[in-house]
Amino acid sequence: MDAQRGRTNRRTFLLIAGLPLLTVGAGMTYLLWPQPPRRPEVRTDLEPLNRRLGPFLGELSDAHWLGYDIDGPDDDRSIPSPDSRVRVVGVAHLPTGGAAAITGKPDHAFAAAGAPSDLPAALEPYLPAGAAWQHGPGFDAYANGQGAGSQASDGIPSGRYLFDTARDLVHFDVLYLFT
Repeated sequence: MDAQRGRTNRRTFLLIAGLPLLTVGAGMTYLLWPQPPRRPEVRTDLEPLNRRLGPFLGELSDAHWLGYDIDGPDDDRSIPSPDSRVRVVGVAHLPTGGAAAITGKPDHAFAAAGAPSDLPAALEPYLPAGAAWQHGPGFDAYANGQGAGSQASDGIPSGRYLFDTARDLVHFDVLYLFT
């Protein structure tokens, strides 16, 4: 009987050795399993937009927009960046006469423009068909120079703005760099 003491039978050994291996294998499978891409949801809250864009656009209303980190967990970069790039894109109504007031300034050099390019599919239903968009590179420079937000914590903006004077609409597509 003493010869059997201290010896582990084969089943017990396989159970003791196999259980951790099975657990590690299941964990690795879970981590490496492809996840479906997360899609940002269309937002309608106005406070973040009015805080960032209101100083040079006026009080916005009836907004539909997305805000997301373009370098989020769904991208395929192999080297992570210490910087974060957040895209804020959408459409909103300006105060009555707001689009005409902005596009009427000669120093912004507005001209007819095509429909917004690279528009996320989730926002397509909120862009009116047949809108007469106008773009002014001078206004983009002005808005980006204003910081599209007044605090350093709001990031460094680089944006493009399109206006429809008939509907008092603005389409904004701004990329904020946070360093």
